[in-house]
Amino acid sequence: MNLLEPLGLGSRTARNRIVFGPHETNLGDGRALSDRHVAYYRRRAAGGVGTVVVEEASVHGSDWPYERAPLAALAAPGWAAIASACHEEGALVIAAIGHAGGQGSSAYSQAPLWAPSRVPEVNSREVPKAMEESDIAAVVDAFADAARAAVRSGCDGVEVNAGQFSLVRQFLSGLTNHRGDEWADRPRFAAAVLAAVRAAVDEVDPGAIVGLRLSADELAPWAGIVPEAAAELAAGLSEFVSYLTVVRGSIYSASATRPDGHEAPGFNLELAASIRSAVRAARGGARDSGGAVAVIAQGSIVDVDQADRAVHAEQCDAVEMTRALLADAQLPAKFAAGQSERIRPCLLCNQTCQVRDARNPIVTCVVDPRTGHEMSDHDAEAPRDSVAADEVTVIGGGVAGLEAARIAALGGHRVRLLERSDELGGMVSVAARGAGHARLGLLVEWLAAECRRLGVDVQTGVDVPLDGAAGGVGAGPVIVATGSGCRSVGYASTPGGVPVSPVASVFTAAEVLAGAELPVANDAGVEAVVVWDPIGGPIGVSVAESLSAAGRTVVFVTPDQIVGNELARSGDLAPANNRVQQAGIAIERRTLLREVHDEEVEVEDRFSGVRRRIGFAAFVDAGHRLPGDALFTALAGTRADVARAGDAVAPRTIAEAMLDGRRAALALDGFGRLSDGVAFPLAAH
Repeated sequence: MNLLEPLGLGSRTARNRIVFGPHETNLGDGRALSDRHVAYYRRRAAGGVGTVVVEEASVHGSDWPYERAPLAALAAPGWAAIASACHEEGALVIAAIGHAGGQGSSAYSQAPLWAPSRVPEVNSREVPKAMEESDIAAVVDAFADAARAAVRSGCDGVEVNAGQFSLVRQFLSGLTNHRGDEWADRPRFAAAVLAAVRAAVDEVDPGAIVGLRLSADELAPWAGIVPEAAAELAAGLSEFVSYLTVVRGSIYSASATRPDGHEAPGFNLELAASIRSAVRAARGGARDSGGAVAVIAQGSIVDVDQADRAVHAEQCDAVEMTRALLADAQLPAKFAAGQSERIRPCLLCNQTCQVRDARNPIVTCVVDPRTGHEMSDHDAEAPRDSVAADEVTVIGGGVAGLEAARIAALGGHRVRLLERSDELGGMVSVAARGAGHARLGLLVEWLAAECRRLGVDVQTGVDVPLDGAAGGVGAGPVIVATGSGCRSVGYASTPGGVPVSPVASVFTAAEVLAGAELPVANDAGVEAVVVWDPIGGPIGVSVAESLSAAGRTVVFVTPDQIVGNELARSGDLAPANNRVQQAGIAIERRTLLREVHDEEVEVEDRFSGVRRRIGFAAFVDAGHRLPGDALFTALAGTRADVARAGDAVAPRTIAEAMLDGRRAALALDGFGRLSDGVAFPLAAH
């Protein structure tokens, strides 16, 4: 077997074994699937994916887990439109259906959560209602109704969720099923749901696909589902299904299903292989209808070579590559064409593709800003109408500059990129040296390779001077992407930290990640390195982890109640705190920086106001940076065709740097306007 071979699923055949799995998008029109969903899924189907699994729809009105969560009762028109669009492009379409149970939310329904037992939800601490017989019957019937509606709408089948955020899994697990009635038989509810779904599907289209997403390891061995038990569960439930997708995670490990780059890709492959063996042993390799029960692997599989090896080794029959397809919708087509090196890399950063948070954002991707915005953002990869080609100069070889150069070159412009240092990538290349962030370097490599493929004249070691710069960069448009720099702040021994004089033993996070040599100890023999992190993002944590791994004693100082407060958005908050604690890093919480001296820092408890001092050998500032906009200011004073992008506008994340670079280049061809040097497309995000 290989990744590009067709795969039989029920009475259908997928053209290959690559699956775009179900995930929250926030693309809905209220609780209905929208035209944005259609464009989003069509793009992946057009890129060659074999099977598209549509965002999960709640089967019953008691479940409203996030504001724009689709509701099956409203989903039929959307399912029909998505199925039609994806079928035109050659992909199968599966409708994911489920119920979040006690892991849902009552914020939108203002009604109690439903669950097998009164186990408080971990995040909200809300105690759900223990479902009564009538509730159980209603939900089972609702699963059947949703499945029937999906297949009638033209979907090739449905996928029942017994994975993360799932009522079905909650009945299967000793963590959440504490019942004393017949539903204490934990597989009973899942079997009832699947039997009802199978019967409903067969009423409409005998042999249509029924899939099951199953948590095969809840990572809670004291009472949860463990791999050995999951193998038995999978074997018993396989009689109802065409395929099983193997995931992990539970009520206590929400981030485990889709972790970031700190977890090795393919972490579920051995688990998938064990489930596959159990199902094949139990079913003789086939369902009664004659179709094999396929096992689909999930788990940060974002590289096609790893996916292909997993299928070839028969660890699984197919692979979910959801985040990889967010990063590059053309992944299957490029792989099939032998152009794997051109696949845009997924960074496993979870920065913009994880959308269930208080900001309520629309799904997108750091490396492909058009993801999720297919209806409102110009397709820069598509052939353009004839435009007057310019000689474009991009100053700065970080990701904003590289993306600007790439998009401009795609538009037919002659592009020259000038980078002051000898290395491309700017702060992203520096950040890639930190613990858990090595994949960031793949983006720099990909951008540089694409720029060179497109004929961009990439020059490193070129320092564009402020004086006379306008005459040195060419007559055509200029995009300034000169990044950010350290704050010009000296640390002083005066009340309030008023800048007076620099301290020799102070380093920035960038300097540390770039390999700066830190003092081993101060004059008093103190060896600790103090890391000050007022942002709460990944960099401070990464610096602390890297220093600790190198054998340094680290004191982590944060004004927040918890390390890496902003990591909740990417799902790394709990894992990061676990790693920091396990590494033995000392944590100073609720602590404000007041003064930095040569060998000690004065801090203040943000609640009590009590001050004290902490000795150090070195002090690392992982705080905010300022835009490096001096060159832009100089150029903008002498010419009008200058735009800026990325941190040169305001220091933000990779996502904004990539988007800025893209917008600045698209504006060259009239896909927007220039305002304060920043390009905005006609239909801006």
